[in-house]
Amino acid sequence: MSITSRAQSLADDIIRYAEDLAEDAASLTEPTIRLGVTGLSRAGKTVFIAALVANLLERGRMTGLAAAAEGRIDAAALRPHPDRSVPRFDWEAHMDALRGADPHWPEGTRHVSRLRLSFRLKPTGWLGSLSGPRTVHLDIVDYPGEWLLDLPLLEKRFPDWSAQALADAKGGPRAAHAQAWLKALDGIDPSAPHDEGAAKRLSEAFAAYLGAARRAGLSGLAPGRFLMPGELEGSPALAFCPLPPSKAPRGSLAAEFDKRFEAYKSAVIRPFFQDHFARLDRQVVLVDLLSALDAGPAALEDLRGALARILEAFRPGQTSWLGRLLGTRRIERILFCATKADHIHHSQHDRLSALLSALLREAADRASFRGAKVETLAIASLRATVETTTTHEGREVGLVKGRLLPDGRVAAVHPGDLPRDPEDALRLARAQAAEWPDGGYRAPPFAPPVLEARKGEGPPHIRLDRAAQFLFGDALD
Repeated sequence: MSITSRAQSLADDIIRYAEDLAEDAASLTEPTIRLGVTGLSRAGKTVFIAALVANLLERGRMTGLAAAAEGRIDAAALRPHPDRSVPRFDWEAHMDALRGADPHWPEGTRHVSRLRLSFRLKPTGWLGSLSGPRTVHLDIVDYPGEWLLDLPLLEKRFPDWSAQALADAKGGPRAAHAQAWLKALDGIDPSAPHDEGAAKRLSEAFAAYLGAARRAGLSGLAPGRFLMPGELEGSPALAFCPLPPSKAPRGSLAAEFDKRFEAYKSAVIRPFFQDHFARLDRQVVLVDLLSALDAGPAALEDLRGALARILEAFRPGQTSWLGRLLGTRRIERILFCATKADHIHHSQHDRLSALLSALLREAADRASFRGAKVETLAIASLRATVETTTTHEGREVGLVKGRLLPDGRVAAVHPGDLPRDPEDALRLARAQAAEWPDGGYRAPPFAPPVLEARKGEGPPHIRLDRAAQFLFGDALD
């Protein structure tokens, strides 16, 4: 390297070091709210983040966010995150998908990503007039909700987990999807010497079973990385599965799978919670409740169990294993959102919210959130429909009208009525009834709307502003 090149390299290093020092100094005076966004597959995490950021940059539709309604936000802009080790949430690409001439839903979450949105707030009060404008950063952390379902594995041993997983696969709504994997297990002696070819075939069959169960509308499926492998896709770390009870001599298939299960816990689950989850201040959990209703009572019961396990992540007691894992930091606010509220008429939004609250109540009543505020809300991150009404048998019926998938034809539909009493729905779910009475609810697959660009306004939504107010509105006061 020439002297000139070495000098330029040194100068670049000094500039980067100075920038890092400036970022560290700014973090002391510019508060940061770390918001986790998660939810199980198809809940709409990517659209939620894309639409939220778009509406915070152009705040005409955010009247429910006090700082926006009162004009206290002077400006908002996307900024580089100081930690460059985590992939950036590709907001621009996702908005291009939604705003194009032929809009389509963007790809879902497959790994952890982050995005920083910075607010410049106007000074308020006499102290504010002395200090001038201030800056608040909103760091949005996007991660698959399936990974939260791994939490209970930390307390399980491989034989115990195997016994429970096999029981789940042989009975209830998952049995129909597990037959190929269970048949593969029939020809395996777990105490026989380990064979990598057999291990791969078994783990792939197990992953295929979990994927089929998820496509059928079931939710409480673990390990989460078998469904959302992220950077571990194709890795030997996922080459294991539950096994029938047997002896596990050294070098056997059972012994090797036991080791891989423990490695999964130490190398995959713990680092995720320590590196990402433990740093969050606020959390939103998106729930595709309408799809679970469409799939039937057994799917709703499965979702209830999954939400109960997700709740475990948000209540680390002082002496619990999760408390020891996360340390003293605790999430201050948790919002559970029933998404796709635009798929039903507004007259049924209260029923949707009530059903979500009922699903969570049993687990939440047992949970100690240690001061965290917890709320539920029915939202649509991006409104894909408009409302209309018709008369049927002398009764006015609310309809939703939008572009249906896969062909994009415009239609007005009444997908069915949600249960008036959520407890009636939960009783049928616990009994795993074959179907809902009177046909139940059918979730129509709507395409994104063709968006009209309006200066100062983000994409249309339902209660996204109220969600923002609960999650971080206090930080903008």
